[in-house]
Amino acid sequence: MNESVESTESMQPRTTPQREVVGRHPWYRRPGRIVGVAACLAAVGVLGIGASVAAAASTSSPTSAASASSATVLAQSSARDPYRGSAYADWYGDSGAYGYGTPNAGGWSTTQSPATTASASESKGIVLIDTVLGYDNAAAAGTGMVVRSDGLILTNNHVVEGSTQISVTIASTGQTYTAKVVGTDATDDVALLQLQGATGLDTVAIDQDHTESAGDAVTAVGNAEGGGVLMASTGTITALDSSVTTASEGPVASETLNGVIQIAAPIVSGDSGGALLDADGEVIGMTTAASSGSADITAFAIPIGTALTLAQQMANGDGSGSVTIGYPAFLGVGIGQSAAIGGPDSGYNGYGSQNVTGSGVSVGSVFAGTPAESAGLAAGDTITAVDGTTVTDGSSLSAIMASHKPGDAVTVTWVDTAGATHSASVTLTAGPVA
Repeated sequence: MNESVESTESMQPRTTPQREVVGRHPWYRRPGRIVGVAACLAAVGVLGIGASVAAAASTSSPTSAASASSATVLAQSSARDPYRGSAYADWYGDSGAYGYGTPNAGGWSTTQSPATTASASESKGIVLIDTVLGYDNAAAAGTGMVVRSDGLILTNNHVVEGSTQISVTIASTGQTYTAKVVGTDATDDVALLQLQGATGLDTVAIDQDHTESAGDAVTAVGNAEGGGVLMASTGTITALDSSVTTASEGPVASETLNGVIQIAAPIVSGDSGGALLDADGEVIGMTTAASSGSADITAFAIPIGTALTLAQQMANGDGSGSVTIGYPAFLGVGIGQSAAIGGPDSGYNGYGSQNVTGSGVSVGSVFAGTPAESAGLAAGDTITAVDGTTVTDGSSLSAIMASHKPGDAVTVTWVDTAGATHSASVTLTAGPVA
């Protein structure tokens, strides 16, 4: 069977069996319906990988990702809830098993043992993460690990991507805290959070030996399908130093992760950001993605040493490389479409890849309570410059925003629908997690 991979954030099931896909998504919740996204991997939990992808990912060569990319892949949410508007209904069905190791009407069977409720020892230092995607009218869920007793939480970037509010519940005590983002790395899918007012928390036990090998027994602990109860999925390591590439789907771009641990275990959406434990109960990896489309799941975890190195960089306030410290600057517009300017796109501050043929970016929407609204921008206007720098397309607007921080004052220039030019000074606010 040609398989694919998706992330471990939970996602909405489909009505018929699908090819396995490699993807990373968080578990999503919308008014009136549940949107599943794998182990949050944004948006977020389970990454799916099929036979062809698994074969490519099992090699240690960094170039193996290229062959993996030829499989049908469910992309990681680069905007935690990329399925906005009508595209959501187009991409996902309303019912049926999506391949998260659960038999559906097609009669899938599995050789993997079903997940069980995590024990007290397996739950130590593990947290449940719930996020609000305020500008998408949606919510998502994933998992995290306490790495410092004062409330530093390690998780996947896609678990918190696009979020405007983050709450974290300590699984062992039920205590819930508000969390702030310390830093993120979208390229390596790592994020570090700080719980507000936390002290004396139990931390996860980190493996110091790094002696794991293929064939070793492992247990993945996570907030499976956003259920709010930690579940433990047992399996085995099938390869080390693997590479896997997610395929683009809808507005979400493909992504490659290198040096990951490949495992055979029934990992599902919502497990993203959770702990991969060895036989001694110590953390050797952070669950990040898993396959869908067949009963037996192939999953992937970021080695804990890799994740902690990036987390330390974030804690040090070092925004070099692909690490971003804190929250991005936010203007508060959704990119629109216009016959004069180009094709359709969406996103915040131009966080998209809109193709344009003229100078400027059409405003599709203005979010309430944002700098854009206070400046007087309205849907249909065309932003032409920020602080004197010409805006040519969504990418250029995104780049300009990335060069600023929340609290920066900038001058925005735009043309309204009547053709009149306006300029206004605004103070950028903190935006959703990028």
